[in-house]
Amino acid sequence: MYKKTNVRQPRINKSGWKNKSGKNNNSGPRANASFGRQKNRRFSGDKIDISRFINQAEKTNPMEAFKAQFSFADLNLHSGLKQNIAQKGYINPTSIQEKTIAEILAGHDVIGLANTGTGKTGAFLIPLINKILTNPREKALIITPTRELAIQIQEEFFELSQKLKIYSAVVVGGAGIQGQISNLRRNPNVVIGTPGRLKDLISRKVLNLTDFNNVILDEADRMLDMGFINDIKLLLSLVSKQRQTLLFSATFGKEIENLVGNFLINPKKISIKTRETSKQIEQNIVRVSATEDKIEVLHGMLIKTHFEKVLIFTRTKHGADNLSKKLFQRGLKSEAIHGNKSQGKRQRALKLFKENSVSILIATDVAARGLDIPNVSHVINFDVPATYDDYVHRIGRTGRADKNGTALTFVD
Repeated sequence: MYKKTNVRQPRINKSGWKNKSGKNNNSGPRANASFGRQKNRRFSGDKIDISRFINQAEKTNPMEAFKAQFSFADLNLHSGLKQNIAQKGYINPTSIQEKTIAEILAGHDVIGLANTGTGKTGAFLIPLINKILTNPREKALIITPTRELAIQIQEEFFELSQKLKIYSAVVVGGAGIQGQISNLRRNPNVVIGTPGRLKDLISRKVLNLTDFNNVILDEADRMLDMGFINDIKLLLSLVSKQRQTLLFSATFGKEIENLVGNFLINPKKISIKTRETSKQIEQNIVRVSATEDKIEVLHGMLIKTHFEKVLIFTRTKHGADNLSKKLFQRGLKSEAIHGNKSQGKRQRALKLFKENSVSILIATDVAARGLDIPNVSHVINFDVPATYDDYVHRIGRTGRADKNGTALTFVD
């Protein structure tokens, strides 16, 4: 346990965090306004209506849980793949898996829209691995927005393909390129990479995409948000014209719609999204006045026992490092990850957090999408996110796999 300090604590009741006057910040009709009315609008920084950061979690009814119509054992899959699926403890598919796997196995292009934490990776890896086992000449390119997501996909690929003699290579920036070139020369069945490193390897003539007849765009909306639209178009123009293309995304904006129109053929659009944020996440704000020290207020929260495993988001890389340093000075051990960290340091920090060796991880939006970190009890937006979409993806790191979570956003 950490020693508590005499910090004025924000007060909370069933209705939410209170301001200095004692009034509930989420009172009034705007606090309960539907997210859906503005779902296609984008906001920036302080222009986001703070009432959108307040939402009480709903009690989940076990009777409402998704019930799959079939189990993985019922599917016409390779026996070795079925065995690996069972070893992972997977018995029944999730909703997105149930609705997409059959379409992918049938050879259709697919657009999969689902909230984060719904099993999207398994939804495309399972039929992809089965396809390769059926025809070892099949090759697949998986494009992701971040290094962490690429490595996470590879880890799941390893577990699903173990002892099946099919191989993958990860090619991402921030890591030594020579080792990646060596892996590519082994002619892997699957290449998982970020757009920039893929382009670099193509320009070096060590990666030729003409034989790749399966393409998966994972977290497509994030890649477009990061400015990769032209890179994606280039990569799609280089793969085989006779291909199957799968696109997975949490949102479906105009740019993605244009991309689909140009590169997918009669795709099956599957959506299981019911709301923007998980109903298992308790969302609230923490008001900090101009005379208060945000770090002291944060420290007063983190020393409470129910803040078990906390992911804190800052807007800048410097802010992440500075906050980690300040917390360390107050006796709280944390790790920080952002784009300026080497790949090795980022993976080490994630590993320590995933394995509960540290209970606090401070990150920029590099960790906001796609990462599956188990049992995060709290997500704290130390800085207001740039857009509401970013907010949705940040808080999606908690309340996963039918568990409850809490999201708190600091506001002035």
